[in-house]
Amino acid sequence: MAAPSPDLAGAVVVAAPVATRERGAPAGWRRLGLAFWLPAGWLVVVTLLALFVPLLHLPDPNLQDLSDRGGPAGAGHLLGTDSLGRDMLSRLVWGARISLTVGYASTLLGMVVGGLVGMAAGYVRGRFEAVVVATMDALLAFPALVLILAITTFAGHDIRIIVGVIGFLGIPAFARVARANTLALAQREFVLAARAMGAGGLRILGLEILPNIVAPVLTFGLLAVAVAMIAEGALAFLGLSVPPPSASWGAMIADGRGDLDTWPQVSLIPAAVFFLTIFAPVRAGGVRHRGSGSGGRLGGGVVALASDAPLRHVGRRRPREQVPATLRR
Repeated sequence: MAAPSPDLAGAVVVAAPVATRERGAPAGWRRLGLAFWLPAGWLVVVTLLALFVPLLHLPDPNLQDLSDRGGPAGAGHLLGTDSLGRDMLSRLVWGARISLTVGYASTLLGMVVGGLVGMAAGYVRGRFEAVVVATMDALLAFPALVLILAITTFAGHDIRIIVGVIGFLGIPAFARVARANTLALAQREFVLAARAMGAGGLRILGLEILPNIVAPVLTFGLLAVAVAMIAEGALAFLGLSVPPPSASWGAMIADGRGDLDTWPQVSLIPAAVFFLTIFAPVRAGGVRHRGSGSGGRLGGGVVALASDAPLRHVGRRRPREQVPATLRR
């Protein structure tokens, strides 16, 4: 038998369970059922329609026909026309581009920045963590609606400004989620073993902690998408989102306010689509969270984290013992 390496002589390596993907994972996804797949499917369909709307050859969403105001659904207009004779279906699909762009882009901004800041605060600790926590608490305490209204009023109604403001306001929430999960992981055996073997902080964060907090952060991100879409819809309803005649769901709801007694569908149809699209990520995220135990990945031997909860494993089969990712390199 070969002699042990002198560098590792007498060293004790503590092997700890880490996230693994086993063959039972697809069955776990199937167990989510229609409560997950119906809202997830709706969100996917709306996203694809918004993405490929130029290829659908729909009527011009801004073309007015005052002789056909509030027209019923028919062959020429599948969902009828609004109070200015514009095609409702076309405006709904084009309006989805605005709402989903703001929802996805602002959530991605808050997730990336807030996640990195929260991970750093939870791992470094000390004064840096105290400063980050105080800053995030101050941002959470600031009235978000006032800030959004002030910036969009004076800086303009450009969609990039709206995405930036809503994304900035989402940073504290993502930072808190990432920090809580990092705190739960920072003292786990596999992290301590990696640190004892000389791994640097960035390497530990990237290889040991980041893969284990992705699932809870993404689950929270589904809720953030809905919140961002609500914020954009509120701005559009007040006339502070993209300027007319560009289609936006909030603006479409506002356009039909004066005609609710004669053409209620002008406001009710976009309101229903808006509700379903906001409900979809909230419902899918909630079912996904419960189906995975605590928000982690599904399947045997897979790590599940939820805010301040300790690391644990879910699934039928026992997780296999592995050394940290850092030690495998």
